[in-house]
Amino acid sequence: MVFIQIVCGPAGSGKSTYCKAIQEHCAIKGRRVYVANLDPAAETFSYELAFDIRDLISVDEVMDELNLGPNGGLLYAMDYLLENLEWLEGELDAFLEDDYLLVDCPGQLELYTHQPIMRTIVDQLRVWGYNRVAGVFVVDATFVCDAPKFISGILLSLSAMISLELPHINVLSKCDLVDKERVLEILEVQSAQELWNIEESKFAERDKSASKLAVQTRKKRNRLTQSICTLIDDYSMVGFLPLNISDEESIDHVMSHVDHVIQYGEDLEVQETEEFAGGGAEED
Repeated sequence: MVFIQIVCGPAGSGKSTYCKAIQEHCAIKGRRVYVANLDPAAETFSYELAFDIRDLISVDEVMDELNLGPNGGLLYAMDYLLENLEWLEGELDAFLEDDYLLVDCPGQLELYTHQPIMRTIVDQLRVWGYNRVAGVFVVDATFVCDAPKFISGILLSLSAMISLELPHINVLSKCDLVDKERVLEILEVQSAQELWNIEESKFAERDKSASKLAVQTRKKRNRLTQSICTLIDDYSMVGFLPLNISDEESIDHVMSHVDHVIQYGEDLEVQETEEFAGGGAEED
């Protein structure tokens, strides 16, 4: 059984950096982790590639031949992958039992929402018998320092969770680039409504000097935001793990959570127990 992480998130959120950090961290611990690229628009990589969708099709080729823009080229390339899934099946068949694979996915969120391309790929993985699959949604930690952006990030994560229907972990990347205390302060707030109320209190003084129209417009937007926050709190499905790639303990903490939801190591422990029991019987 191959263990697979589907690494997704907005463009520039740090998905490739996450894959590199996990691969190098596990190598230090003597554990082999493979990384595959499923983004046909990617250019360079700092990690070792197991396989690359650009060997099948690339956005640059599509743009040159069909005169499409970047987004159109990406959608065409991913549709082409769906029409040639035997290529992906062949690449996955090369892995051995208990191999661990990270799949670095495109950052265009339309692939997870109104264009269910990634959902189709995940469904096909199940058909092929890959049942130890987890989604890892990566969000830039700079979102946390701005409450409206953070709430937006929560909605993006929730959208991906609903779309992929996988065991899911949300990761805050680039925590080494922001104030650690600020990140912890936001993450400790258990309610989106509470988070928004804290943000609103900062603007209370500013509204006193704002025009009447600006205040009315803000109140209308606030009602919408509060409704969204209520929705988030009612389902209470989204939480984040902070990741600092310069801290080995932070990487290990994130990896242990993903391993738990993906059930990595459980079969290995059973095998070791059975072997120990068998060895004891022979000695008797």
